[in-house]
Amino acid sequence: MGGALLAGWLKRGLDPRLVVVQDPGPPGEVAQLLKDNAIQSSTSAANALDVAPAVIVVAVKPQAMEAVFPDLAKLAGPDTLILSIAAGKPLASFEKHLPQGTPVIRAMPNTPAAIGRGITVCVGNAHVMEAQRVLATSLLEAVGEVGWVDEESAMDAVTALSGSGPAYVFLLAEAMAAAGERQGLAPELAARLARATVAGAGELLHLSGESAGQLRQNVTSPGGTTAAALSVLMREGSGFAELMAEAIAAATKRGRELAG
Repeated sequence: MGGALLAGWLKRGLDPRLVVVQDPGPPGEVAQLLKDNAIQSSTSAANALDVAPAVIVVAVKPQAMEAVFPDLAKLAGPDTLILSIAAGKPLASFEKHLPQGTPVIRAMPNTPAAIGRGITVCVGNAHVMEAQRVLATSLLEAVGEVGWVDEESAMDAVTALSGSGPAYVFLLAEAMAAAGERQGLAPELAARLARATVAGAGELLHLSGESAGQLRQNVTSPGGTTAAALSVLMREGSGFAELMAEAIAAATKRGRELAG
């Protein structure tokens, strides 16, 4: 995700000389990106910078945070913004390593950010100024849409809906393909039809000004094949909507547990 952000910033015209990346073992694509743009890289915070940065973007796995961030926090100056995309890590987990009053923003992107079609939701602590909020929005828009919530407690539901959401869509494509096979389609054709249908419907929803509900109604003829399928998927008490609500509630609950 950090590599996707960096690629987006460079594409938007960010001067590579203004960037320092601290990563002891960057993935191949990221390593090539650093090399191609002559970006400074360092394996430790101690020799990364001579001056305090305007922004420190924390893009590591949550389980690595305690090993990485305390050293990184030493680079922060009084006006440095901490912008984290580490899933599940609350604002307090950063604040405890920083001087009182340091602005911190917690952001939850999702995997379509890798192709510039993600959505990221943010929440800031009480020290984030409007200019820093605007800066964070601009940085994160490099990989898709950006939204904000006022309360950090909402981030668990955000994670359950949009952070984990791509997996639900991929499962839908899997289930559609498997159902097609059960109706006699060849596996390759069923997978191709499911993939193209899910991707195409998603793009139509993205480009259309109509709601998802209206688009569903547009393709549903009374008494037709779509209506027959939807009568099962929308069955009261046991349909798709109830199952999805249960799934997102479970993910939200788990997010709260992981946050401690």
